[in-house]
Amino acid sequence: MAEQHKELRSLSDDYEKLQGELTTRVQARQRLESQFTENKGVQKEFSTLNDDAKIYKLVGPVLLKQDTTEARGTVDSRLEYIGNEMYCLTFPIYRDWYANVLCSKRVEENIKGLQQQSEGKRTEIMRLQSTMQQGATAAAA
Repeated sequence: MAEQHKELRSLSDDYEKLQGELTTRVQARQRLESQFTENKGVQKEFSTLNDDAKIYKLVGPVLLKQDTTEARGTVDSRLEYIGNEMYCLTFPIYRDWYANVLCSKRVEENIKGLQQQSEGKRTEIMRLQSTMQQGATAAAA
């Protein structure tokens, strides 16, 4: 019985760890998606402007005039960076070389994998708890 309690504790710890990691990754993805959407809106606004339009950038409490081409380039590169981060979010080992190579896995696939692992742990916990309850019922009878 003590061995089962130890296994249950281990499974519960693994499950909690997976749930925490999943929550962190989902929040990071949501933050990136929000930034991506915001920058897409800015890019759309820039597409309606003439090349000689005046663009100002807010830096602290000051508005600074910015070149239209430079502003468009900044937004485009920001969108590219955020897109790459969304791909590489769940693969910290790829962060070292992702500047050279685009990660091949999507964040959603990795989150789905974490969800499947988490569900597997939850199923194992439920199985073990059931076994322990049956053993306790048999011992009491």
